[in-house]
Amino acid sequence: MSEAVAATTSKLGAWRLAVRPPTLTASVGPVLVGWGVAWALGGFRLGPACAALAGAVLLQIGANLANDLFDFRRGADTAERLGPPRAAQLGLLSERELIAGMVAVFGAAFLVGVYLVAEGGWPVVAIGLSAIAAAVAYTGGPFPYGYRALGDLFVFLFFGPAAVVGTVWVQAQEAPLLSWLASLPMGALVTAILVVNNLRDREQDARAGKITLAVVLGDRGTRLWYLALVVVSYAVPVALSLGGLASPWATMAYASLPVARGPARAVASGVSGRPLNTALRDTARLVFVFGALFGGGLALGR
Repeated sequence: MSEAVAATTSKLGAWRLAVRPPTLTASVGPVLVGWGVAWALGGFRLGPACAALAGAVLLQIGANLANDLFDFRRGADTAERLGPPRAAQLGLLSERELIAGMVAVFGAAFLVGVYLVAEGGWPVVAIGLSAIAAAVAYTGGPFPYGYRALGDLFVFLFFGPAAVVGTVWVQAQEAPLLSWLASLPMGALVTAILVVNNLRDREQDARAGKITLAVVLGDRGTRLWYLALVVVSYAVPVALSLGGLASPWATMAYASLPVARGPARAVASGVSGRPLNTALRDTARLVFVFGALFGGGLALGR
């Protein structure tokens, strides 16, 4: 609860709690892979590359604020919460403040999107608007898909293909097969973050009527799902190299295995409850390390 104690000392601390900086690696890692693919294609451009990163981070911050607000409204965040504390749950930020924060962040993402549309054309409009809608609809609106066991699917799509292929598109104006295949491990690893989160909260979510995929699969099924996502992530660089779509440098991603070992062991060994917060943090770190190494390897294979 040290984060919560720190947050009570200042409004800035409360906003930091709501933004959840440690989770933002989920938006950074896929963009780094997109950078690597664009470089390999000879289409890397600094302006659109940086704008893609800024837009991705802003969208995730907006999603985090929306999740904080709507989970609190729906009763999913209570005093029994096992995960890191939430700003609305603790009364550190009002609903009005969180809504204002969402509007400001999504507004900034929209402005970044205007530049990206100028660079990448109308496909960027479809990606950007659907990403904003998905960020809000995850736990908000009349059909919160995060409460309908669809969170894993949407997280995979938006943090995998949408993020990686979109980043390549705004730079190179093409979306080759390499960009789609390179997006698979990133979508899988970011989904793995959500899987750990939902594994930890499985029983509480079920009581609150929040039906996540973890609730559907049960404890053992969810743990196997997490491990499958990690295994698939590490299989892709090898497949790309053996298939001739990427050079052997793509297997640089394997240097991240020491980061993956801890959370994978925790999930496989049956760790549950609050101790899974460490696995959650380490999985988020894995997304960044894997993305940086994989993207760097793809770039070196130009």
